[in-house]
Amino acid sequence: MPTKRFKIEFLDDHGIKHTLSLEGNVPKEKISQILDYVELMGGTQPVANNIDLSKKDSRFEKIKKVIISQYQDKIFTSKNVQGSFRELLGEDVPHSTISTYLSRLVDKGFLNRGGSSGEWHYALSPRREVSYF
Repeated sequence: MPTKRFKIEFLDDHGIKHTLSLEGNVPKEKISQILDYVELMGGTQPVANNIDLSKKDSRFEKIKKVIISQYQDKIFTSKNVQGSFRELLGEDVPHSTISTYLSRLVDKGFLNRGGSSGEWHYALSPRREVSYF
């Protein structure tokens, strides 16, 4: 089995480039610690829980906005998105609908997916186009 390799690069508020390289079987706890480091050193601002929705937004766009507002720099599941959608927007969306939309977002390069069928984990793609709503 090939060794897993991760490389994270970012610039902090002072323009200093940080590079982190990991190799091997990296547990979720370690990834969480690394993301904490990136947030601390990168000076990222916490993401607001307010979601700017338009009455014209489709369910797909609403799900996309929930993901952007709640899961910046986090790994999540379809169940997480379903719960956040219910909590923030007060709407129940079938799990199959959430899963379909997440799959479409993966196909468009907006999300990355790992794991296996029935246990997919998602994260915002660093290569996605940043769009401001």
